[in-house]
Amino acid sequence: MKMCHVTINVSDLEKSIKFYEDVLKIKVLGDMRGMGMPIVFLGEEEKDVKVELIGNKENAFKGSGISAGFHVADLDAAYEEVKNMGYQVSPMVSPNPNVRFFFVSDPDGFQIQLI
Repeated sequence: MKMCHVTINVSDLEKSIKFYEDVLKIKVLGDMRGMGMPIVFLGEEEKDVKVELIGNKENAFKGSGISAGFHVADLDAAYEEVKNMGYQVSPMVSPNPNVRFFFVSDPDGFQIQLI
């Protein structure tokens, strides 16, 4: 079994696309807006697990207690870059000497963990 995508319902599709492109450096690989559906798939490459964003104000993410983690090559640089973009970032967390990460929330509050 292979995971294909993670779906996030969002209140403002364009704002969310910008967030995921800016913060995660992923791009739109599939776009169903031209077919009348407010759905896009973002990722690095077609073969990778994708983030599916669905523009759906009524069912946009409103919860807590869930996050998606993404590995970055230079965590300190990513922390400064995301912070300088004006996004609210958590303090750096290091539960053991081999792992460090921080969180940033997307426009609807879905937590993204950069590791």
